[in-house]
Amino acid sequence: MADEVRYDERGRVAVITLNRPRYANAQNSAMTYALDAAFARAVNDDGIVVIVLAGAGEHFCGGHDIGTPERDADRSFDRRAVLWWDHVGKAGADARYAREMEVYLGMCRRWREIPKPSIAMVQGACIAGGLMLAWVCDLIVAAQDAFFADPVVKMGIPGVEYFAHPWVLGPRFARVNRVVPRASLEEETFALAEQVAAMPPFGLALAKRAVNQCEDLMGQRAGMDAVFGLHHMAHAHNAEVSGHSLAGLDARGMKAPGP
Repeated sequence: MADEVRYDERGRVAVITLNRPRYANAQNSAMTYALDAAFARAVNDDGIVVIVLAGAGEHFCGGHDIGTPERDADRSFDRRAVLWWDHVGKAGADARYAREMEVYLGMCRRWREIPKPSIAMVQGACIAGGLMLAWVCDLIVAAQDAFFADPVVKMGIPGVEYFAHPWVLGPRFARVNRVVPRASLEEETFALAEQVAAMPPFGLALAKRAVNQCEDLMGQRAGMDAVFGLHHMAHAHNAEVSGHSLAGLDARGMKAPGP
């Protein structure tokens, strides 16, 4: 497992920690594939009942890596989530679509469907790609300083690749969310994790699948596929009219207020 993710155990709870605090835990591909390995490790360990997803440092996750020195969008990794050709060496939208189908839409769907309950422990920023990680978790415990945003409309893009916006605000209330003081975040998260871990594992898996199936019957999967196409049309439009698929924005530009 790469250094970008830490894996620890606290009794029946696996703790998976995003570990790029210098960059607000921005997601490069190394982190994404390390996350996949960590989730697989937790799922395959019969001693683990609940998974807690955390972020090291001041922020849970500042989104996708769009400009750190370790940005690795041009690298190949061992492919797991979808059967699509490798993006490396492909031109234009072919490269971006293949990569994002794998590491964003594909991985998030894979993680959403794991059979063990997961809890996102969120502090500070949970932005764009960070939302996707929180949304695939069944429960969210948020510190009072947590803030959630998807600012990619500033790039001329309709939303992040795993476009759960229209659905999560309904079923999310069926999944017991909490907002707690920052000083109590860890204590409250693991108290909830232990409460869930005391329940029958197969019953938890079925309950999780029941909520997921209801979301999909509301059109989530088909809607996400439709918006994923719009997302990539926006990238292609940006590249054609400005020469930059992100409309020239970097992380600093994404933080700036206004359109």
